[in-house]
Amino acid sequence: MYPFIHIGPLTLGTYGLMVAIGLICAFFILRADFARRGTSADAEAIIGITGLSGLAGSRLYHLLEAPADFFADPWPQLFSTMGFAFFGAVIGGFLALLYLARRFKIPPLLMLDAASPAGALGYGIGRIGCLISGDGDYGIPTSLPWGMSFPNGIVPTTERVHPTPIYEFLVALVIFWILWRLGARALKTQAPYGIVFAAYLVLTGLARFLVEFIRINPRSFYGLTNAQAASVVSIVAGVILFTYLRRASKTT
Repeated sequence: MYPFIHIGPLTLGTYGLMVAIGLICAFFILRADFARRGTSADAEAIIGITGLSGLAGSRLYHLLEAPADFFADPWPQLFSTMGFAFFGAVIGGFLALLYLARRFKIPPLLMLDAASPAGALGYGIGRIGCLISGDGDYGIPTSLPWGMSFPNGIVPTTERVHPTPIYEFLVALVIFWILWRLGARALKTQAPYGIVFAAYLVLTGLARFLVEFIRINPRSFYGLTNAQAASVVSIVAGVILFTYLRRASKTT
């Protein structure tokens, strides 16, 4: 594993590098989605602001998962480069997109639809950063032939474990493809705004819920991890939004 890349006096964290690459790829996807929708908006600014908001939300969510530890010594933890939570990124990015939708005078659900494929792909690429840096996002021990050890990772282990970042990367690619195709179909059928975002909530929630069974995260709510509890909320929210949109379209 390579947590850091050293180029002369410069040291680059591989996780941060892959997050940056993920944001760049998300920018091109968002720009393409705006183009096919005929929407005029600054995709670069939207990705930049949403990405920073997502990172801030991800960090804060992770810290508040163990509030006693955080408030005991907040400042070093607040500015640490370790520890981020996916659903914190979703919440932070969601709030930023709502603000930006108002700023660019775009219907909020249209903005969320356009950002969903980009978000799915960017997240998957960021997970490769978790793999390369060995930051502890791997899974439980396994005897499967593709099991990996992370002896030089940020959170080292010499056991062969499930490389869950690879699983999540592959699933993220599938989710991106589904959302992109769903967006094209929604445009063709003139489906109401929000269909793609509803699918994003359900698919990403389901993917994270399942992968948590082989992750090393502690259990909290009724035997579920914090991420699984948040996944249930995401899935239910997606189903409610989809049901609402279907009923609304039938009454118009």
